[in-house]
Amino acid sequence: MLQSTHTPSFIRQPGALRDHPALVLNADYRPLSYLPLSLWSWQDAVKAAFLDRVVVLAEYDEVVHSPTVELRIPSVVVLKEFVRPAKSTAFTRFNLFLRDEFCCQYCGAKDNLTFDHVLPRCRGGRTTWENVVASCGPCNLHKGSRTLKQSGLHLRRKPVRPTPEQLQNTGRKFPPNHLHDSWMDFLYWDAELEA
Repeated sequence: MLQSTHTPSFIRQPGALRDHPALVLNADYRPLSYLPLSLWSWQDAVKAAFLDRVVVLAEYDEVVHSPTVELRIPSVVVLKEFVRPAKSTAFTRFNLFLRDEFCCQYCGAKDNLTFDHVLPRCRGGRTTWENVVASCGPCNLHKGSRTLKQSGLHLRRKPVRPTPEQLQNTGRKFPPNHLHDSWMDFLYWDAELEA
């Protein structure tokens, strides 16, 4: 199907409305997740509010219309029913990088990240939380299929299986690029205050 770069003026472009996500809070008023931040599109937030599945805590100034109803776009919504957090953490590349705070566990670099088996697979190492760490390309290449002792590298932290709470707390250190002002009171209210 061909697409034109020119859009006729009679076709509405609700582009501004695409840019109005809603922060989703669990029934305990905490975000469902911090990284990625639990967000819904404005359409999903309006639908959930209309179906009475959420309570709207904050709204944008913009409104959406149907033939009979005008609604302000929700900015922060809280679920009426509590969603139980996961009891275990999925072993994914993203969660591994999050556990290691997006830095190489050998040199501390934050660029060109990959992952490395501490005990190489060719030596019986398994792909588990306790044997895989974030590593930059140069350190991974330097280590190769050797052990830590053979390569002369040292781990900054021992790799462990994180709990979902640990990942959530680590996720708070990496806020998204855009945080709407109405979200701030709900994102970090339970964080420990600095003395």
